[in-house]
Amino acid sequence: MAAKDITGKVLEAIEVARSTGGSLKKGTNEVTKSIERQTAKLVAYAADVQPKEIVMHLPLLAKEKGVPCVEVKSREELGNAAGITVSTAAVAIIAEGDAKAIVKEIKDELGA
Repeated sequence: MAAKDITGKVLEAIEVARSTGGSLKKGTNEVTKSIERQTAKLVAYAADVQPKEIVMHLPLLAKEKGVPCVEVKSREELGNAAGITVSTAAVAIIAEGDAKAIVKEIKDELGA
C-alpha cells in the first residue's frame, strides 16, 4: 500500500481536479478503458475491493502504459474524493484542472 502522505495527495488531486473543471472516470471499467486509451493521467484504486480480482489488473496495465497508479485505503474515500455519494473501486484523472502540480508531484514521487 502507498505511504499515507502520497495517498492523501492522490485524494487531494482527485478532489481538486473534480472541483476545478477537470475530468474524472469512475469505476473499474471506465478506468480500464481510460488507461488503455492512454487518456488517464493518474489512477487510484481501493484496497478494500472484494474480490481483489476486480482491480488486480489496474496496476499492471497502468505500469505497461506508463500511468502512475496508487492504492488507497477504501472505496468510500475514493467515492468522496470523486464527489459521488456511493463508493467506487477505482478513479482515473483524465484532465487535471488545477491539480496539475499535485499530479506532477505524485508522478515524481512514484518515479513514473
